[in-house]
Amino acid sequence: MLRNREIQMLVLILCIISFCATALAGIILSYRAAIFILIISIVLNGCSLIFTRWRYREIEKLSGYLRQITSGNYSLDVRDNREGELSILKNEIYKVTVVLSEHSSLLQQDKVKLTNAISDISHQLKTPLTSMMVMAELLSDKKLDEAKRAEFTRNIRVQLERIDWLVSSLLKLSKIDAGTVLFKKDKIFVRELVQKAAESVSIPMDIKQQTLKVSGNESAAFLGDLNWTAEALINILKNCVEHTNEGGNITIGFSENALYTEIAVRDNGKGIPKEDLPYIFQRFYKGKNAGEDSVGIGLAMAYSIITRQHGDIEVESEEGEGTQFRIKFYKHVI
Repeated sequence: MLRNREIQMLVLILCIISFCATALAGIILSYRAAIFILIISIVLNGCSLIFTRWRYREIEKLSGYLRQITSGNYSLDVRDNREGELSILKNEIYKVTVVLSEHSSLLQQDKVKLTNAISDISHQLKTPLTSMMVMAELLSDKKLDEAKRAEFTRNIRVQLERIDWLVSSLLKLSKIDAGTVLFKKDKIFVRELVQKAAESVSIPMDIKQQTLKVSGNESAAFLGDLNWTAEALINILKNCVEHTNEGGNITIGFSENALYTEIAVRDNGKGIPKEDLPYIFQRFYKGKNAGEDSVGIGLAMAYSIITRQHGDIEVESEEGEGTQFRIKFYKHVI
């Protein structure tokens, strides 16, 4: 403790004050008064130094606690419920420790998620890349007939389009997860949103001779980002088209009340097995009824876009009867 410059200055000042008080008492009063003041000064100075030493020991403990925190040990608890600035400091340090512990846990979870995501992406890209490598090698054969050459070229183009879509979707998801996407707060009329989304799935619906029925309150609206919300609705509609048989029906209904604006998308397709329902919004998850070309990223993107705009999405399904997605955009978020 005495190696600290401020303590050295304190001891020096106390000694000077004690010496001056004792000398003045001896000169002005008497020899006995000087002895008495000297004893009192020694006692007071001793108590001050003992108290200062105790505070420095407490500070030293906190320093050791902070060193353990920097080394990654967040299990220590220095909370002190007594009154005083030192107790307040201990409690504040503990609060910071809890926050750092939570951040460390989140970072660890992010690392695991990143590792899993890279593994999933590698798996999704491996199949088309392998297929294209085989077809490219076959195309190098000069004896290959033109029909096969045209077929392989077309297949390579299809695989490249699939990879391009996958990479584009992953970039969009990454931006949403990172919080770099600034969603607008424009007034969106649901009828306009549905029309915009329906245009993107009109061709595959025509190919499968499916019927789209739209009904709802013309004035229904909510605050959000038109383009991003349309992206979410398109992915939901694509899922419905994919899992609905030829000649099937897809219906979109929407309404608005004092609490939220709701969009309900329903098909009469294959339905989703009960064991798959809790996981369909997870990235790269493919249920039992998923198609061969399914990647398992469309519904995950839809979920991220809707929830980031303070919305909610639920799914109800029964095998053989169809599936219904219910999207709600709330008026006020608490």
